[in-house]
Amino acid sequence: MTETFTPPTRFAVPGRIAVNERVAGRWQTATLTGIRRETPHAATFRFAVPTWSGHLPGQHLMLRLTAADGYAAQRHYSIASAPDDAGHVELTLDHVAGGEVSGWFHTVARPGDRVEVRGPLSGFFAWPGDRPALLIGAGSGVVPLMSMVRHHRLRGLSVPLRLLVSARGPEELIYAREFGAETTPVFTRSAPRGVPVGRLTAAHVAPLLAERPPGGWEAYVCGSNGFAEHASRLLVQAGQPVGRIRIERFG
Repeated sequence: MTETFTPPTRFAVPGRIAVNERVAGRWQTATLTGIRRETPHAATFRFAVPTWSGHLPGQHLMLRLTAADGYAAQRHYSIASAPDDAGHVELTLDHVAGGEVSGWFHTVARPGDRVEVRGPLSGFFAWPGDRPALLIGAGSGVVPLMSMVRHHRLRGLSVPLRLLVSARGPEELIYAREFGAETTPVFTRSAPRGVPVGRLTAAHVAPLLAERPPGGWEAYVCGSNGFAEHASRLLVQAGQPVGRIRIERFG
């Protein structure tokens, strides 16, 4: 029997970045200005939020939809855009079967529509850009990590950054057009000719830990519960200190 790995509570890294509760608690109007298809099941939605106070890569926001009859639905979504994109935020949403909010965005929403947002929220998963970052994500778990990659590029940061991203196949790889030399894709069901198929393994993680930069890596893991546990175990086995692994999970 394979033992299930459960990350200990000490994965909750001390030193979370403070969030301005007054600003984060204020609802603001966001106007949808554009929709960009990423994969058959995911799209990026760009919003103008003139009074947005800015965010750090890795943070998320709360989004609220209100129907004509007053019914409201709220969801947390990671911010995909870099903080340098002043007055705008981008969210990348999977079309979840039966999802009332994601379903509305993918089937009803049009530029000009308005929603409410508040944030940014959570200082735990934020990356200020001041330390080497090892990013590991699967599926839509790559969204907050992409904010970090974009920030790294736009600012021309010199600190090392690496991204391991897992997807079922090339057609499901969100942001595929944007990835560069910092990214290693892992395909679990289908892959281009000559590329191995299979889940994330120690063979993907160990080389990155072996090239440990000065000061070591700060590791950010985002994905489903099962993926987060699996990736965290691989990191620990490869020598990453448990106190320097930050996890954001869903599902």
